[in-house]
Amino acid sequence: MASEGEYESILCVKPDVNVYRIPPRASNRGYRAADWKLDTPDWTGRMRITAKGKVAYIKLEDKISGELFAQAPIQEYPGIAVETVSDSSRYFVLRIQDDNGRSAFIGVGFGDRGDSFDFNVTLQDHFKWVKQEIEISKGSQAADSGPKLDLGFKEGQTITLNIGQGKKRDKPRPQGSGGLGLLPPPPGGKIAPPPSSNHNLQSSNTVQPMGEAQTDCLLELDSSNSNTVVQSNPSSDLWGDFSSSASSVAPAAPCQEPSSGNWVQF
Repeated sequence: MASEGEYESILCVKPDVNVYRIPPRASNRGYRAADWKLDTPDWTGRMRITAKGKVAYIKLEDKISGELFAQAPIQEYPGIAVETVSDSSRYFVLRIQDDNGRSAFIGVGFGDRGDSFDFNVTLQDHFKWVKQEIEISKGSQAADSGPKLDLGFKEGQTITLNIGQGKKRDKPRPQGSGGLGLLPPPPGGKIAPPPSSNHNLQSSNTVQPMGEAQTDCLLELDSSNSNTVVQSNPSSDLWGDFSSSASSVAPAAPCQEPSSGNWVQF
């Protein structure tokens, strides 16, 4: 049975259907539409087929007001709630029920054969879906009742994971002697040339300072000159010991290194 909280969906609607009162079944041979008064139907309206859960409902309603004339709940198809007649494909026998549970059998028929085909296919599709749902439900229950695979850890059981412990690649050694790489060139891209031999010669021919040259020259003056006093201490004043008579004597010129090998005389 359908529960109260389930949604009711519409499966099919046929606007024209005829309803007949049928006589009781006389034998087990089935119903015949020829036994009904087909020219004078007892009621005419529309048919609406709905589904609520696994139960289908055939509802006979008024065409204008939609008032319910009769309803036939269908638990299975084919079954006792819907039967075909033996002499036509456009007529069926329905078992209708009221709210109090009382039931009765009536005959219904369609003027068009296509409408009767749609009526038949709609019921077949619904109960085919119901059968699949039942099989799926049984399969899930069987899976739940079967033994379950236990993938949990037992007491004292551990697991070891090796993450990122691959073989280490040997790093390439820098080229050059002693494991040191070559120095990069200077920013300008030019290497300064080594100092030339001319530069060394110029450095060796540098003229000494004036003070040292004068001291050396004074130490080598002729000692026979009585008017000149030669001091050996280069730190003292060279001209401090001259007498007043030095005014008659011409001052000594700065000593220069001879170019011809002769000494400078005062």
